[in-house]
Amino acid sequence: MNMYQFFEQTMEKCPTTLFLVREKITFADFPKLVRARATTLKNAGVVPGQTIGVLSHNIPEFIVTLFAIWYLGGRVLLLDTNLTQTEYDNMTRLTCCEFVVAEKSFFYDARGFKFFDIQTPDADVDADLMPYPLDANDIATLSFTSGSTGTPKIVPLTHFNLIECANSFDDFNEWFKPGGILYGFLPLYHIFGFAAGFLAPLHFQMGILLQPSINPKLILADFKEFKPHVIPSVPKMWELFRKKIIEEIKAQKKWWLVSFVLKNQVWLRKIGLGFIVRKIQNTIKAIFGGRVELLIAGGAATKPEVETFYNNLGIAFIQGYGMTETVGPFCGSRPLKKRVPFAFGKPLGNNECEIREKDTDGIGMLWVRGHQVFSGYMNNPEANKECFDERGFFKTGDLVYMDKNGELHFAGRKKQVIVLDSGKNVYPDELEALFMDIPGVKNVAVFEHVVGGKTVAYGVFSVEPDMTAERLAKSVAEMNKRVAQYKWVTHFAMTTDDLPMTSTQKIKHHVVRQNLIDGKYIEI
Repeated sequence: MNMYQFFEQTMEKCPTTLFLVREKITFADFPKLVRARATTLKNAGVVPGQTIGVLSHNIPEFIVTLFAIWYLGGRVLLLDTNLTQTEYDNMTRLTCCEFVVAEKSFFYDARGFKFFDIQTPDADVDADLMPYPLDANDIATLSFTSGSTGTPKIVPLTHFNLIECANSFDDFNEWFKPGGILYGFLPLYHIFGFAAGFLAPLHFQMGILLQPSINPKLILADFKEFKPHVIPSVPKMWELFRKKIIEEIKAQKKWWLVSFVLKNQVWLRKIGLGFIVRKIQNTIKAIFGGRVELLIAGGAATKPEVETFYNNLGIAFIQGYGMTETVGPFCGSRPLKKRVPFAFGKPLGNNECEIREKDTDGIGMLWVRGHQVFSGYMNNPEANKECFDERGFFKTGDLVYMDKNGELHFAGRKKQVIVLDSGKNVYPDELEALFMDIPGVKNVAVFEHVVGGKTVAYGVFSVEPDMTAERLAKSVAEMNKRVAQYKWVTHFAMTTDDLPMTSTQKIKHHVVRQNLIDGKYIEI
């Protein structure tokens, strides 16, 4: 099947079920919107095989446009709403994208492509327009995992990859139920939001409650009004909710009682006091609308105390692991009473993994293979040769180990990807290439570092003797403006010494970081 056929299969099972909840659009209503949008895009010049960019927050037109592009036989370039015009120009050029469907607020004087307002009213449906016969192995989406400026890694995902990801959520079918509501405020352009917030509910005939904002007041109002059953988010958001809940209970001087009851609920139920446990759980669960059954965390590691807190409330909490290259969640955990930190479970669906080159502690490199794994980076044979073996396994770059329950645990990142507290990825090679254009900079290392309790992208600059701290700070600030704000390097140090290198002239990031900790560089 292709994605449009996948939707039709779901629609036949539940035509009257709400698909877009806020807009009260059923599965049976939705194809009319798709055909109308497809007619409009065809009239605008979209043809089969074309790459069409989508640049939008989580609004209904985003999903309608996805299916309309597939209906016409096109492929979707998913564009992050946080990037710069320079990055959009580069990404569209590298993917031969000449047409971007976007919210009007993103429009600018682009030279290489044309904008189309995603909220433009659609034309009357062309009755003769039929869905293009896309194959399951045709490319459905394109995403950039790094280097939106500089050397890119473009991930093409097929219709087969996407559908297999949706099917893999069957491992959690006790929580994903037909007719339920999934809260969709994770951005759909990000693979985690795309997989958990779009593919999964489509597979399970669930409604999607779209929310384009991360304003807590709007989110809490949605919880109260619509009472969602499943809520995916990044760990940072679950930490904030937990912190806020505890603070409010402490303000009422009841935290001692609530924490005692939640920690001792098994014993309290045994002696007939289960009604007290249920009352406290339900009072707190009401914040999420009262019907929530599952919370999903992905994009970064979740602290064990956060997971335990929600499990004690009677809400299942699972941690996923994945990459754009695996259509998001490749592994998923099961709720456990006690969990060793940073467990992300076992491979889902038709996927498998191997841990290679283990050390004495059982920690080794994670390699994965399966129906969700992409077939290779677009136009990048060198990267593909490095990360795929002869058996089709893909090298993730992450170090893991397996516990006695067979669950995988994150142990470190061999590749130098920086995962911020928000779950966003920052790629040092992109920023290092950017900063090397600064006159007087001999070399630069960007790496993950904790400053003031927050994970940041930190830079250490090797500079010429006449470089001043003031001039470097000004130049770094100017260069930061060329990339999305979440990528900015606002904490950095300088040295006139050469940075430590390998024999192949690659920077030893871990040595640079230790030198920083040891005070060998001048922090600015």
